[in-house]
Amino acid sequence: MIDWRHWHNEPFLMGGLVFFGWLWAILAGPLRARLAPGEPFPRRQAWFFYSSLVLFYLAVGSPLDQIGERFLFSVHMLQHLILVHPVAILFLLGLPHWMIDVFLRPLSSLKPVRFFFHPFVCAFTYSLVTSLWHMPYLYDWALQDKTVHVIEHLMFFGAALFYWWSMLSPSRALPRASYAAQMLFFFFMLLLMMPIYAYITFSDNILYATYEYAPRLFPDFSPADDQLLAGVGMQLISLSVAMFAFGLAFFHWFQAGERKKAGQAGRVSA
Repeated sequence: MIDWRHWHNEPFLMGGLVFFGWLWAILAGPLRARLAPGEPFPRRQAWFFYSSLVLFYLAVGSPLDQIGERFLFSVHMLQHLILVHPVAILFLLGLPHWMIDVFLRPLSSLKPVRFFFHPFVCAFTYSLVTSLWHMPYLYDWALQDKTVHVIEHLMFFGAALFYWWSMLSPSRALPRASYAAQMLFFFFMLLLMMPIYAYITFSDNILYATYEYAPRLFPDFSPADDQLLAGVGMQLISLSVAMFAFGLAFFHWFQAGERKKAGQAGRVSA
């Protein structure tokens, strides 16, 4: 059954996390004076960035991974939601503009790059990656092959960065979308994701053989219950996060409009 002492320590996982932590520290420390003269150490971003690395490890390296891979679809879905929302959000919030633009500024003038960072292309990219990986053949393949499973998780995380780029981009070379565009983005995203939500939640059949024949951790919790919980959880959490982001964009859009009106009124009265 579950081995609660099993925490992943594979070189690829640990080495990747250490590399990104080291790279951020080098850019924010010894190289900061060259990249961004006069900029203070980004203490707040450091908390965000290293929190994202810790959460990433907890999602894919803790016993949660064993439960999601071998026993419960709903737990595997929770892993993906952690990667897509808190991990990706904290990762982007942890990147100062001068740090990310070292890599993006030389590419930002290229039309293909600007195309792929367009809000609606980002939405389509995230939707496509998520939908394809939830097709039964690919999903079961990832559960049976460790290398494919790693690729799946990396693609979910990469697609999540596209998902949040329109609202949270730290770059000045490829900046955030306008507040109006952000609202359209999240509305469009909900439309794109509805089919996969419905596919998982309302399927009459067990979609993934791995979970259909997995040992039962709870006798009264059937594979159908597990799949329903995964679908409902995916839908409720994703919709709640998207609606909150939509509301935040609307609030900022409204505030910007009010400030503009106040400025125009001030100029007229003067």
